[in-house]
Amino acid sequence: MGRAEEDVLAGVGPRLHALRRARGATLADLAAETGLTASTLSRLENGKLRPTLEQLLPLARAHGVPLDDLVAAPPTGDPRIHLRPVRRSGLTVVPLTRRAGGIQAYKVIYPPAGRAPTMNLQTHDGYEWFYVLNGRVRFVLDEQEFHLGPGEAAEFDTRTPHWIGSADTQPAELLTLFGPQGERAHLSPQKH
Repeated sequence: MGRAEEDVLAGVGPRLHALRRARGATLADLAAETGLTASTLSRLENGKLRPTLEQLLPLARAHGVPLDDLVAAPPTGDPRIHLRPVRRSGLTVVPLTRRAGGIQAYKVIYPPAGRAPTMNLQTHDGYEWFYVLNGRVRFVLDEQEFHLGPGEAAEFDTRTPHWIGSADTQPAELLTLFGPQGERAHLSPQKH
């Protein structure tokens, strides 16, 4: 292995550590998301273990970044964000930004009413903002219910019990902004 490859691999650990810290995740949280042990994750972050592709792929997926970002691949000059939809609990979530931590933008597609999972109000730390692009939205916030159409927006404290879904027979498409807490609540694999 040449010097350039050694330098690339030496930089992976600090990038992994920075991504995890920016998300506010613990080693145990990341271990649950990736299937890697907390010990392996710690050794990768500290540079005591050389990363393999089998380790980097679930880490890139968990952090929501391209594999190229983990290994600091040279820039291609292409500024486009290559969108990769994620499907969770009947929703299709398309990341529109790709930096770790901070506020993230997503396009969320809710299935038609009646096809979504049961309405379970959820709570988590943080704030959320959404804008209805297409369709009609049913938005439940604690004991209040709202119906929003294209061009309408809502902002709320996510510590208040809430639920969002399509209000009619068509899917509803929203532009949504939320921080790391919302990302963990909406995009982390479901625990059974």
